[in-house]
Amino acid sequence: MTSEKPLDPHSEITLRVNGKPHTLLIDHRRVLLDLLREDLGLTGSKKGCDHGQCGACTVLVDGRRVNGCLLLAVTLDGSEVTTIEGLGGDGEEPHPLQRAFLERDAFQCGYCTPGQICSAVGMIAEATAGHPSHVTDPAEPSDRPVPLDGTEIRERLSGNLCRCGAYPRIVEAVEDVIG
Repeated sequence: MTSEKPLDPHSEITLRVNGKPHTLLIDHRRVLLDLLREDLGLTGSKKGCDHGQCGACTVLVDGRRVNGCLLLAVTLDGSEVTTIEGLGGDGEEPHPLQRAFLERDAFQCGYCTPGQICSAVGMIAEATAGHPSHVTDPAEPSDRPVPLDGTEIRERLSGNLCRCGAYPRIVEAVEDVIG
């Protein structure tokens, strides 16, 4: 009988997080949110439901919004991750959506705000690329940007929950940015 060596449940991955490279040895079961918060000290993204239902953990991976609590970090080798901390670039100026959330008072307790803002950034990119939503008029050509009105914004951000009920202000802040 041969003795087989057990598989190592760790892999080395390299990520660019907020523009900075990180090479990490991680457990295959580790989700992106835990890696960001516990290993890299980026605590802006929040752990809400831990089931992908509230959106508090939303970050951008290669420009697309994802729920960090559901995504295994080992699958992201070579990816670019942007968190709320990285949206402002060099940190000198806040991202336009961060500024609009402040100006519109689009948060109360602030717990969901990082996920709301990251989701809005991803949502604007999706609409600009012509990706339709459930409420997009089927007559809209799919190769052109989707116009973002209040209904379209609400539908596209419906995966991000706010217990304080700041939804009207969140929609207004997004409308301010897309102008």
